[in-house]
Amino acid sequence: MDISNQENNIWFTSDFHFGHDKEFLYQPRGFWYIWQHDNEIIYDWNKIVKPNDEVYILGDLMLQDNMHGYSCIHQLNGIKHIIIGNHDTKERIEMYKAMRNVVEVVYATQISYGKYHFFLSHYPTLIDNLNRGRKNFNLHGHTHSKDKFQFIDHCCYNVALDAHDNKPVSINTIIQDIQQYRQEHNNEQKTKK
Repeated sequence: MDISNQENNIWFTSDFHFGHDKEFLYQPRGFWYIWQHDNEIIYDWNKIVKPNDEVYILGDLMLQDNMHGYSCIHQLNGIKHIIIGNHDTKERIEMYKAMRNVVEVVYATQISYGKYHFFLSHYPTLIDNLNRGRKNFNLHGHTHSKDKFQFIDHCCYNVALDAHDNKPVSINTIIQDIQQYRQEHNNEQKTKK
């Protein structure tokens, strides 16, 4: 699916873990309590994402209390495309499908934006051997790494909250980040020679 002609902004993120009351999740993100974590993510999201923006959420939207998670997701702006993560149970998947402004719930999908082609999945998917000569990348979450380039040698880019200051990242920022990383990496290779 080619999304380059979208009139609204296009965003990506993953791993909200709404309601996941474990310090190892919310403290590295800068919060003292899970309620603070959840409220701040919703607040920041709605400052950035407009109601008609397209948003691709790459899994693990909630943990523990499904009704609390549903309430949090319901408050988020945007037209949502949900990629299923490892914590997205059958019950949660059915909840996502019934939500307003959710247009698809799938295990993975592919999109194109100009000359860039993206494979969207929850888990990092090493795609460096696909379609040589085209700009193919995997957008993923799951790792909870603050490093958006954790697997860049395999054409992977981490869109999770942890790697983007707890906020969604735009398609244009992703492309700029990848271009900048490649340029810096190429310059490093040239200076080593």
